[in-house]
Amino acid sequence: MPVSLSAMLTTWQLEPFAAVPVTVLAACYLSAVWRRRRPGRRWPAVRTLAFLGGLGAVTVATQGWPGVHDEESLAAHMVQHLLLIMVAPPLLVVGRPVTLLLHTVRNPWHTRVKRIIRSRAAAALTWPLAGVALYSAAVLGTHLTGLIFAHGAVHDAEHGVYLLAGYLYFLPIVGSEPLRWRLSALSRYLLLLVAMPADLVTGAVLMLHGPLGPYSAADVRDAGLIMIAGADLIMTGLAVALAVTLMTERARRAAQPTDLAAYNTHLASLESKKT
Repeated sequence: MPVSLSAMLTTWQLEPFAAVPVTVLAACYLSAVWRRRRPGRRWPAVRTLAFLGGLGAVTVATQGWPGVHDEESLAAHMVQHLLLIMVAPPLLVVGRPVTLLLHTVRNPWHTRVKRIIRSRAAAALTWPLAGVALYSAAVLGTHLTGLIFAHGAVHDAEHGVYLLAGYLYFLPIVGSEPLRWRLSALSRYLLLLVAMPADLVTGAVLMLHGPLGPYSAADVRDAGLIMIAGADLIMTGLAVALAVTLMTERARRAAQPTDLAAYNTHLASLESKKT
């Protein structure tokens, strides 16, 4: 469905089902950041901006142009889904809400939160391969089955599934929360690649498909193109960032012995001066 940039920027609707949770989360997060304001312990602004950016992506997806036209255009529907599963979740993860919560609350809630995030249930829920499976199932199951025609409450429920699947998938890849699973940069990079086939298969099937229910052949083709191009762009950007992190990590490890030797030499020189 051809649409101008001005229409995208000016087409909005009020969707309480999404607006209320987004507003509450933003208020809670900013309140926690304010409570943590102490000399030498300020919460990094980049984390706050990332979290608010994630909430902004949710707002655009549900109340902006994609949300207004998601039930009449499959292309708009796909833009909405990409925002909810691939844009908003990694930004929310980078915001580190769990860490902020731990830095804000006091006992006994601090102990309770730590007990929850260290529980077996939390470990199972945040297991990296479980995140990949849930992400892939969400993408394939809602686009290559009858769920692609979902409307109303079912479609709204899909939004929650996308956010949850995306959050759990990206958590071990771009996150640094105090959870059980700690992955190396290489493991994060490989985990990122494992989920890409689900996006590519979905996009390819739609691009090769003709008319689909109420959607025209051109609309379905555009939706498939958006899935492939958008997913590739986002995943490639994250892959490049992780590759840079991997090289930096290796360089740092390679430099450690030299740094240690130099430090020991410096200590030896100080000892010789004393004698």
